[in-house]
Amino acid sequence: MDNLLRDRHTPAELAASGQVIEIAGKLGDLEQLSEIVRKDLETLNTDKLPPDWRESPVAGQLSFGFADAQDGLPTVAGQVGVTVPATCQRCLGVVEIPLEVELRLLLGGDVANAADDEHYDIWELDEDTLRPLDLLEEALIMAIPLAPMHVDDAVCKQPAAIAEAVTETRRPFAKLKSQMEQED
Repeated sequence: MDNLLRDRHTPAELAASGQVIEIAGKLGDLEQLSEIVRKDLETLNTDKLPPDWRESPVAGQLSFGFADAQDGLPTVAGQVGVTVPATCQRCLGVVEIPLEVELRLLLGGDVANAADDEHYDIWELDEDTLRPLDLLEEALIMAIPLAPMHVDDAVCKQPAAIAEAVTETRRPFAKLKSQMEQED
C-alpha cells in the first residue's frame, strides 16, 4: 500500500494525478524537526521539560498540480502547522512556538514559464524524485524563529542573576573623566 507522504515520487507523477495529501500526524513523525527540538530542549532542566512534546499534532494539506498548460511545471500548494516547544532566549524557560507554513512552490523549472497570474516560489530538487514529507518538514524547519521568545512579557521572567546584571551600570571611563576635569 502506498504512503503518499513517505514514498518517493516524481513531482510530475504527483501533479499529473492531481494528488491531494491530507496531513494528520504528530511531531515525533518528523524526525529532523524532532531532533532540532530535542537538542534545543536539552538546555533546560529536566523538571522544566514539557511532557509528551513529541505528541504535538501536525496537520495540513498538500495539493499537487501544474503551473503551465503544457503540464511541464509541477507545483505544490498547501499549508501545514504544528506547535513546537523551544527555549525562550530571554527567560530560558519553555515557550510554545506555533509554526504555520503556507506553501506555493514550483518544483524545479523556470517560474517565467508559469501562468502570469500565479505566484510561486521555486523549490530546487536535488533528485528526480521527492518525498512530500521531506518537503513539508524542511518548510517547517525554515519557519523556526532564530531566537524564540515569549510574546507576553508577563509570562517571560528573566532569571534573577540576569535582571541584576541588567540594572547594574558600569562606567569604565568615569574615573578618567573626573581626572581630566580636575586637570583643567
